[in-house]
Amino acid sequence: MTKAKTRVAILGASGYTGAELVRLLARHPHAEIVALTGDRKAGESMADVFGQFLMLNLPRLTTIKEVDWSNVDAAFCALPHATTQTVVRDLPAHVRIIDISADFRLENPDTYRTWYAHEHQALDLQKEAVYGLTEFNRERIKTARLVACPGCYPTAALLPLLPLLEQKLIDPDEIIIDAKSGVSGAGRGEKQANLHTEVSEGIHAYGVASHRHMPEIEQELTKTAGKPVQITFTPHLMPMNRGMLDTIYVRALNGGTAERLHGALTQRYGGESFVHVMPLGQTPQTRHVRGSNHCFIGVVPDKKKGRATLISAIDNLTKGASGQGVQNFNLMFGYPESTGIDMLPMFP
Repeated sequence: MTKAKTRVAILGASGYTGAELVRLLARHPHAEIVALTGDRKAGESMADVFGQFLMLNLPRLTTIKEVDWSNVDAAFCALPHATTQTVVRDLPAHVRIIDISADFRLENPDTYRTWYAHEHQALDLQKEAVYGLTEFNRERIKTARLVACPGCYPTAALLPLLPLLEQKLIDPDEIIIDAKSGVSGAGRGEKQANLHTEVSEGIHAYGVASHRHMPEIEQELTKTAGKPVQITFTPHLMPMNRGMLDTIYVRALNGGTAERLHGALTQRYGGESFVHVMPLGQTPQTRHVRGSNHCFIGVVPDKKKGRATLISAIDNLTKGASGQGVQNFNLMFGYPESTGIDMLPMFP
């Protein structure tokens, strides 16, 4: 007997991460998209909003209030920050939640209030949320009702850093992260800063020392290091649609070398489907992970003794958001982890 498909609702399907979820789940052999929401686009078809879906038979966009939750097993939330918490707190208990927004990533309510300038509206759910960095939280994700998928910047930073902190191979007090993102990371909203003439033919730093992904990165590094960790983190906006590249500067401990760091990362990710460590000295490029759920990591020795440069590349919309969400969905519902997201990167 064929097993029934898992019925999925995508909230915020009219945004970039919502559209990426549709792209991935529409061909997922065990998922059935039964509801799509986009309040400002309610009544329109997905093909009206994103022309690439013309050939798919998808539900029309509705408001969230119109969703029949008795017909839904899983909700992917690709909603603006501070919106998810007020929606999912009222969902029936049988609906499992994969949140792509930042609403449940920070464990400390005081930290959330400081960085998002308002009280959290679903504290009980926040307490049970599982941080969805798949390669490090698999067992908890499998049984979670609510998974808080990491942000794109944290994903690109944590994958190379956590194994090295776990083994106490790098100094947690000397981590510098220089991060660069494609414009899609800012969402689909109409913003002057995202206009073609504002972004093309240039690069600029933003959110310097104040980006909201910084406390999320520090939270996870602190838990792993067993002591408070503060980082230097500077994000930059690049004139490209999608992709993310982190250049991370670290100092090895106890006479360690870049070769030792490279060996530790290679061993840690040797059995992983989506995280790949390149030969020592080689560096990844965003074009080589575009449209995929893969993360490439490079390790390069620095001319200064005991220092090394880590470089990681992901697609911010896939491994940095929707792809990782589907990866977690697969774990939650007992499907092979790579189901529906094992596509190769697109190039050129």
